[in-house]
Amino acid sequence: MESKSKRNFRKCLVGNVIQKLGDKTIKVACFYKIPHSVYQKEVRRKTVIYAHDEGNKCAVGDSVRVFETKPLSRLKRWRVGNIVSMASSINT
Repeated sequence: MESKSKRNFRKCLVGNVIQKLGDKTIKVACFYKIPHSVYQKEVRRKTVIYAHDEGNKCAVGDSVRVFETKPLSRLKRWRVGNIVSMASSINT
């Protein structure tokens, strides 16, 4: 029972897919705001992570929820949980 409750404390982030890399890999940018150390104005920062997309369902521009997982490769430590919103595909 205790191992089941421990598993629920994994980190969860929401970000935008900025690039598809090879097979089953995406690059996700997670934006957040922090106050500047001197001026106390909110500054926008970005963290870029590599995530495992098992079904190759994500496209560039999608908003996805990613969860922390065991190391899957040299860079991938996250996996895609679900797609929060799809990118609008406008064919021109």
